Amino acid sequence: MLTTTSTPKPVRGSQTPDKVAIKPQRMGFEFGSRVPRYWLDNSYFITHTMNALSVLFPEGEQFFVDSVRAFRDGIEDPKLKKDVRGFIGQEAMHSLEHDAMNEHVREQGMPVEAMERDLRIILDVARKLPKRHQLAITCALEHITAMMADMLLERDDVREDMHESMRPLWVWHAIEETEHKAVAYDVFQQAGGTYAERAFYQVFSTVALGIVGSWFTGRMMLNDRKNFSLKESAKGMWRMWGRNGTFSSLIPTWLEYFRPDYHPWDKDNSDLIARFKAEIEEHIAPQYQNGNRRTLQ
Repeated sequence: MLTTTSTPKPVRGSQTPDKVAIKPQRMGFEFGSRVPRYWLDNSYFITHTMNALSVLFPEGEQFFVDSVRAFRDGIEDPKLKKDVRGFIGQEAMHSLEHDAMNEHVREQGMPVEAMERDLRIILDVARKLPKRHQLAITCALEHITAMMADMLLERDDVREDMHESMRPLWVWHAIEETEHKAVAYDVFQQAGGTYAERAFYQVFSTVALGIVGSWFTGRMMLNDRKNFSLKESAKGMWRMWGRNGTFSSLIPTWLEYFRPDYHPWDKDNSDLIARFKAEIEEHIAPQYQNGNRRTLQ
């Protein structure tokens, strides 16, 4: 049985570098006719995969926020408290911006509302787990989103495959995922989380994400089956999972999570934040340039 107890360890606070600021920023992205139907590499398969991932974000990130908030009152480190506030605010902004994207996808005839409803049912089941196990799930999924964010910011070819109308959303999201990539993990450590918990839920969460993501992608493809192409789908699958694929290239990073001494900031990629921050700030809508924000705190 998976234990929820462990030998007491020294309480660790925030391990996020001081030069990294975790601040929420509403962007006000808009999507419409200028966005091509297949906005990623002009690929039917890859675009539906990423659209399905976007549908997961609002409900999924609310789960992340709830799991971290459950331990907020027990945090003693002032910096980690500040990190948690920033984490909650950033996840709120992600939900709002992806809601806007999902509305665009819904207008294309995709069953977004049904998928969101099904996802809520799944997450409500997860909410019946012990609070620290829910936090372990969040840590696992934050590792996955952080390594995807790092890949997106590092690889010019991946960004260039995105249509210019969609690229700012995903680059901005990647920047903020990088900024707060260790917050849930640091809270989990302070809460006494065990290696067994985080290792088990990394496998569990990866499998669950794979199943739900594939299910949602399939539903979108079914709704758009008139444009289905076996050749293009195979090409898209190879682009993601073939040699140096966008997803297959992440396997070594995924495995690093199983090191007993692992920490998200073992790889300091804060230089990527600095590289893209100024560029992405040019895309802030005028009404939000003075820091007009809404958070879930």
